[in-house]
Amino acid sequence: MRSHTLVVLVEDQPGVMNRIMSLFRQRGFNVDSIAVGHCETSDQSRITLVVRGDDKTVEQLTKQLYKLLEVIKVTNVTGENLIQRELALIKIAASERTRGDIMRLVSEVYRARIVDASPDTLVIEVTGPSDKIESLIALIRPYGIKEISRTGMVAMQRGTGTVSVTRQEAVV
Repeated sequence: MRSHTLVVLVEDQPGVMNRIMSLFRQRGFNVDSIAVGHCETSDQSRITLVVRGDDKTVEQLTKQLYKLLEVIKVTNVTGENLIQRELALIKIAASERTRGDIMRLVSEVYRARIVDASPDTLVIEVTGPSDKIESLIALIRPYGIKEISRTGMVAMQRGTGTVSVTRQEAVV
């Protein structure tokens, strides 16, 4: 099973996310990552889902999503020329002895930022592809990770490709 990235445009209404996640739950489908937010059209939201499955299963799931009234468009952007990003906040133990090493590693190697500091911890903000975030986490784990908070993956096609749709296109 491979990872698939789906971009789902929906009407921005209460309960839409619940219906979508219920559809996944009913079919025993696990979501690896989910991110949702308003998009360029004021009455729509954009949901980016990362799921694992074979092509046939994901195609079937896409057809099921279209059965939900609020779903406007579903695009499987897997394998497309994408920009993919995730954000992570990582709280790490930092003594006087290790603080400088951590700060250099984070800023010089990963281009991440220190967004909070206390006498015994640092909070790191890092954005990028999931593998970059995983790499940073693996490298700083020996220092003592206290807490991690990650967003879901967001994705957008490079160049002129788009997955947006106007209300008129949705009705046709």
